[in-house]
Amino acid sequence: MTKPEIPLPPMQTVSTGLVVAIVGFFSSFPIVLQGLAAMGASPAESASGLMIAAIAMGLTAIGLSLLYRQPISVAWSTPGVALLAASAMPAVGFSEAVGAFLCAGALTGLAGLWRPLGRLAAAIPTTLAQAMLGGVLLPLCIVPFKAAVDLPWQALPVILTWFFAGRINRLFAVPAAVIAAAIVVVLNAGDTSVAPSHLMAAPVWIMPTFSLASALGIGLPLFIVTMATQNIPGIAVMRSFGYAPASGRLFSSVGAASILSAPFGAPATCLAAITAAMCSNEDSHPDPTRRYWSAVMAGVFYCLFGIFAVAITGFAVHADPLLMGTVTGIALIGVLANATHAALEVPAEREAAILTFAITASGISVFGLGAAVWGLLAGGIAYLVARRAR
Repeated sequence: MTKPEIPLPPMQTVSTGLVVAIVGFFSSFPIVLQGLAAMGASPAESASGLMIAAIAMGLTAIGLSLLYRQPISVAWSTPGVALLAASAMPAVGFSEAVGAFLCAGALTGLAGLWRPLGRLAAAIPTTLAQAMLGGVLLPLCIVPFKAAVDLPWQALPVILTWFFAGRINRLFAVPAAVIAAAIVVVLNAGDTSVAPSHLMAAPVWIMPTFSLASALGIGLPLFIVTMATQNIPGIAVMRSFGYAPASGRLFSSVGAASILSAPFGAPATCLAAITAAMCSNEDSHPDPTRRYWSAVMAGVFYCLFGIFAVAITGFAVHADPLLMGTVTGIALIGVLANATHAALEVPAEREAAILTFAITASGISVFGLGAAVWGLLAGGIAYLVARRAR
């Protein structure tokens, strides 16, 4: 009796998966650390959040891609953690933020299971969602240029590396900047050792605390920005390459992954958009039926990166906060450019979009609700009034 053959991934998909994981992880892990720190996470909790976020998106990508035999690329919500980085710390601290992460994950899962909520999330005008995202990103993208004045010998090498590497290959511009930042940290350490004390560590359980203010001020905007800029575009990217993803099942799956990973500090697991295109195009594999292996292998590498996340975090604590802000800011400039372009694309909706953008960028907080909520609310009212007038 012959043993059944175990299918092996084509080598082309292994290399594609490695590139996807490098781009997905190293282009945005500083943003994750900034977002968690802004929410009040300790270094150990930040390391745990980064670790579990990477492992969650890796395992989810592996499971979904093997189950549906489609290149389902999964990510953490880069726009979502940027929202956290620009938000005020909850009153109770990180445990309250974790409660908001659970709320956002539950809403994502519900959007997949209950169609009216999914349709409601999809009905939010793209211009307003992108304007809200742009307003969140603007303060973060200004930091590198402030750092270039206040910390020139550390910030400028990183900015210049990002700029010139982007002229060669845009996908590797931010990873190149991360390498430049690491070199800067080592050179400025002097006799101080920057080697992390541990290569691996156990995840940290954070008991969630729930409040209406954090649910509305953090959880709801996190859900909206993740659905509008990651989950829904991720489905659209896959469809553009001829695949037929079951959107409801995928939304509920990443929502469940978010719920399971949130108590360990992970903000949100979602469908990917940019790396979905990398896994779905012909460079992934000539045969469309075998491209799912690229997403599977990316998931494997994400898990490996996650296992050693504590070492990355341990090294990052030696960096000047302005240097970390520089890496975060330049990593988001491309996202900001796309968001502002999409926000202003429809002339009839520009006034509502710019209102959303300006209020969100202001950073105001009223009645415990952050600027993103007020920006989207004001922009939504302006949008409806203008539409009724037309």
